[in-house]
Amino acid sequence: MAHKHVPTRTTSALQPTVLALAAAALFAAAAPAGAADASLKIELPTLNVAEYHRPYVAAWIERADQSVAANLLVWYDQKKRDKEGEKWLKDLRQWWRRGGRELQMPVDGVSGATRAAGEQKINLGAGKSSLAGLAAGDYVLMVEAARESGGRELVKVPFQWPPKSAQTAKAQGSNELGAVALELKP
Repeated sequence: MAHKHVPTRTTSALQPTVLALAAAALFAAAAPAGAADASLKIELPTLNVAEYHRPYVAAWIERADQSVAANLLVWYDQKKRDKEGEKWLKDLRQWWRRGGRELQMPVDGVSGATRAAGEQKINLGAGKSSLAGLAAGDYVLMVEAARESGGRELVKVPFQWPPKSAQTAKAQGSNELGAVALELKP
């Protein structure tokens, strides 16, 4: 009795899966440097003063030439009538001069309300922020705080992007800011 060759569907059924896996591997290899994970911790110290106002805070990333690579956050009083809170954003002097004045507030995903004293943690995951398009290189995280009837402070945290290993870049404020930490993971 002669056996008849019956074609199997296994080979043709697997082809789309193999093609999908190959495409996924190709896209993963071509992923931008921003595929790393990052989070930011900013400590707003408790100040023992007669009239305490929550600080306005801005955080951004600068390139080596001091141009702005990404705006990460701007916290200000958004509830004031007639957008009065925006008037005081210029008190964040460095941020304002480096590009803040060119932004139309509020900025989706960047601007938000002022925060209470304590440690604030912000997830800057690759797909959630301006870090996604950040080219490989040396950068400086800038965090600036200004408070009504208070002071002004700027903290700089140098880092390399993308991270080759898990690392934490830190700086310590002295007045309006406490500890600032940028946690990076490949």
